[in-house]
Amino acid sequence: MWDGILQAELNDQKHKRKRLSVALTVFAVSRYLDAYLGAFLNSSERHFMVGLPVRYYIFTDLYKKVPGLHLGPQQSLEIIRVEGHSRWQEISMTRMKTIADAIESVIRHSSTHVFCMDVDQVFTGRFGSEALGDLVALLHSWLYNVPKAEFTYDRNPKSSAFMLTGDFYYHAAVFGASCASVKAMAKACYQGILRDMENGVETLWHNESHLNKYLWLNSTSKLLSPEYCWDTWPAEGHACHQDTLGTKELQRTAPECLIGAHFRYAVEAKVQ
Repeated sequence: MWDGILQAELNDQKHKRKRLSVALTVFAVSRYLDAYLGAFLNSSERHFMVGLPVRYYIFTDLYKKVPGLHLGPQQSLEIIRVEGHSRWQEISMTRMKTIADAIESVIRHSSTHVFCMDVDQVFTGRFGSEALGDLVALLHSWLYNVPKAEFTYDRNPKSSAFMLTGDFYYHAAVFGASCASVKAMAKACYQGILRDMENGVETLWHNESHLNKYLWLNSTSKLLSPEYCWDTWPAEGHACHQDTLGTKELQRTAPECLIGAHFRYAVEAKVQ
């Protein structure tokens, strides 16, 4: 789904009548909290699912350092403590289990849908109810317009995420669905990660590799264009993108210049 396909106001009213509510989960562990969480929360308050009830779930090991947020009348925030890790790979591998457990114990009781997002991003425009669906995935901005042979699936036959081919390459920085669907996907991905750990295998892109395998076997109900999470730091050799909101062309030599797309990485504070 590309920007502008649906009329925003009409779509918002339809979802309000259905009394839908949305949870937004984000992990801000160790250095990632100081580097990214403030910008993520402040931008999400202005742009994410405006007009619908939204509850933020912050997973962190530094709960006392979570910044204050000016919440609107239908917004709330809950902090869930998790164990800190020194490697981002370890955070990635435990993320899916934590999400599945939180949906079962907490999230499903207050929200109809849940989106899970990486913290090293900021909203720059509307991310609205048009993105809601039973199983929603996002095309990766580096790989949406390249031959399938270049998709970075895990092609290790020993991995539970092993894939020779697929339909698209999905970005794990943004995914969402009904609570039941996200729980099922997160649980399946974590079970694959556990099998790999037992066999001494570290999957190529960790939960993203397992996410791609799951979505190859279980079709999405809605597929978001890379506009919804445009990475302003593309891989060398990948094509530039003219975003459909008519702002500015992405230049490979100026990774912060894309303005007006729904979402972009906060590369200016990238954690090393």
